[in-house]
Parts: sequence; structure tokens; C-alpha cells
Amino acid sequence: MGLNNARTPLIAGNWKMNLDHLQAVAFVQKLHWTLKDAKHEDGSVEVAVFPPFTDIRSVQTLIDADKIPFALGAQDLSSHDSGAYTGEVSGAFLAKLDAKYVIIGHSERREYHSESDEVVSAKTKAALKHGLTPVICVGETAEDLEKFGASAVPVGQLEAALQGLSKDADIVVAYEPVWAIGSGQAATPQQAQDVCAVLRTVIAKVLGDDAAARTRILYGGSVKAANIASFMREPDVDGALVGGASLVVDEFAAIIRFEKHVGV
Repeated sequence: MGLNNARTPLIAGNWKMNLDHLQAVAFVQKLHWTLKDAKHEDGSVEVAVFPPFTDIRSVQTLIDADKIPFALGAQDLSSHDSGAYTGEVSGAFLAKLDAKYVIIGHSERREYHSESDEVVSAKTKAALKHGLTPVICVGETAEDLEKFGASAVPVGQLEAALQGLSKDADIVVAYEPVWAIGSGQAATPQQAQDVCAVLRTVIAKVLGDDAAARTRILYGGSVKAANIASFMREPDVDGALVGGASLVVDEFAAIIRFEKHVGV
């Protein structure tokens, strides 16, 4: 199981296009207090929040001032460093804001912004160039699932994203079956484990066994407090990329505390 090895579980909250900067500050404060009240031990699980771009500076300031043990992430970045790219945000800017993570290739970016495997690969390299850890999202639609089986599409997406990376690249992979996101219908723990195990073999093949052993692979798609522990029991699931439930303080706090509130 993910907890018995060297990989610290990562619980990541992707807020998507929700919460303005004032709401973001109130939310992070409340989440911090809720975890403190519950005597949550910092360090047993890494917590990361991924606010919209307009919120990042405010959340960073709060985290610094109150010494809140949350990592900060962004939901996307440009493949370019700077220049005439209206509306784009450089990894250099995110790094200056102490962002640690950046989500790349989320299914919503792939679908609504036509991001190809090539774009995801370029953004992954841009993140690493600026010292950010890319959270590379892969997953299949219901149509893909029927046509190719569960792991074929995510494997192809991950192979493309890893091409040309150095063997010591610090990455996170998030398996998000598109058919499970926002549907209320999560994959079963066994389905998640099966695909995550295959993705780990892809990392081993492209970046080597050391990278495969240390890289965290997250599950995302209708993750809730009620099902998180069952995912975390699986040996190749090292955390979760949480969408809707990360916007509800008590629910997200309970997900972070999966070790305590349900026997794992």
C-alpha cells in the first residue's frame, strides 16, 4: 500500500474556476483551522491547493504569514517563458510566487482548449525548467474505455509527456478517467490500481526504476471522504487529485485525514 513506502501521500485540491481571491483566503484559513482542531499531523500527508491564477498571490501571502503547511500549485502554465502571448502565464511567474506544482494536461484543457500530447509535453518541460513539479494528467473517456480498454489511452498520453525528460525529473502523475470526473461515479479501487500500476511501468520504461519507485501517482475522479481510504489502500495509488470535494472544507479535511477517519 502507498503508505508503507517512501512516497508521501499527496492530496491535491484542484479548485478549477471557483473562488475569488477573498473567498480563497477564507477557505484556506478555515481548512487550516479545521485540520488543527482535528489534531492532524502535518507531514504525514502532503496537502496542495491549486487556486485560479488571480488567487495565487493572496493564498501565498496567507500561507507565508500564518506558516500554513500547504503547498501551492497552479492549474496550468504557458509552454513559453515570456513574450507576446496575451493571456498566458509563464512558469517563471509561478516560481516567483513559490508555487511548487502545476497541473498539466487536465482533461478539461485537453477537451476545451484542444491541448494535444505535444502541447502537454512542451508544458511539462516548461514546468521543470522553472523548478515546478508538473502534475501530468492522463485518462480515458467512456468512448476510449469501450474502444481501447482502460489503460491504452493514458499510457500513450504519459509516454508522450515523458519523452525527453531527464531521469531525475521530479514529476507527479494523475490518473483521471474522464468518465469518472464530476459524474459521482468513481472508478473502483481495483480499476484505479490496475491503471496506476501500468502507468508506473511506463515511468520505469522511460525514466528508469528509481523514477518509478519515487514518483507519486494520484487518482482523480469523484474522490470523496467516503471512498478515499479504499483508493489509498492500493499499492500504486499515492494520493488523489480532488475536484468538487476540495471546495468543501469539512469534506476536503476528511479526505486529507484519510489515515485517521477510516482504518487503512
